[in-house]
Amino acid sequence: MTERRRRRITQAIAFCLLGSAGLSVLLTLAIILYFMTAQGSRAVSWEFLTEFPRKGMTEGGIYPAIVGSFCLATGAIVISFPLAVSSAIWLSEYARGSLWVRVIRVGVNTLAGVPSIVFGLLGLAFFVGVLKLGVSVLAGALTLALLILPIIIRASEEALRAVPTSFREGALALGATQWQTVRTIVLPAALPGILTGAILGVSRAVGETAPIMFTAAAFYMARLPRSPFDKVMALPYHVFVMATENPNYWRTKDLQFGTTLVLLALVLSLNLGVVVWRTGLRRRKRW
Repeated sequence: MTERRRRRITQAIAFCLLGSAGLSVLLTLAIILYFMTAQGSRAVSWEFLTEFPRKGMTEGGIYPAIVGSFCLATGAIVISFPLAVSSAIWLSEYARGSLWVRVIRVGVNTLAGVPSIVFGLLGLAFFVGVLKLGVSVLAGALTLALLILPIIIRASEEALRAVPTSFREGALALGATQWQTVRTIVLPAALPGILTGAILGVSRAVGETAPIMFTAAAFYMARLPRSPFDKVMALPYHVFVMATENPNYWRTKDLQFGTTLVLLALVLSLNLGVVVWRTGLRRRKRW
């Protein structure tokens, strides 16, 4: 067997393995979507999406949980996004390769892998206990902001580093300051990657239970939150409550799967939305 033929066979085997890996991921996602749709579609209706729970949460809808998840996710991204992008700009454009900077990067990477329950306990001790915010939307949003902060920092830093150095050199050669270069050249070019990181962070925040069960979530609310200091219902905690703490859990099986289906649809919609937005930004830049 010649060397050229051996290389072709090796390449074909590698492509088959990579294709099988990608296909297995898609197949797993398809199975999950099919299972959730088959189990949860019986419960999903307009009333399910717009009504409050009733009769011990064995009937009714999940409207307050949808609103609560939206409030928590919005608060988390509003708090974390400016901090994360600012930190990424400093790390990518201004910081030098010192020991201190390397320690910061190691810390950010470590925080990205910390279990969410740790953030929940931190939020309970600091935001609820020390700052006296109580179990509230604000405490939950701050806890989720800490949770997704390292994710957005890493994604934003990688997006900024992916911008060609020639862009910076051209702007500086024309007399622009470093901040003008970052603001008018680097940030717009890196925006699609930054948005991807932000949506990934929000998607994780929407689906987390442990951080909010200590800081924001309520078993049941007869009304919507009226201020950032009110408790709130949330979709992931609502599923947890119905599955583990409701004495009539066997009567809420359809509601559990219906709520999970809505949560999954919300996360997929967020990811699909950012893909469409990012594609539009890239097309405008080409023109």
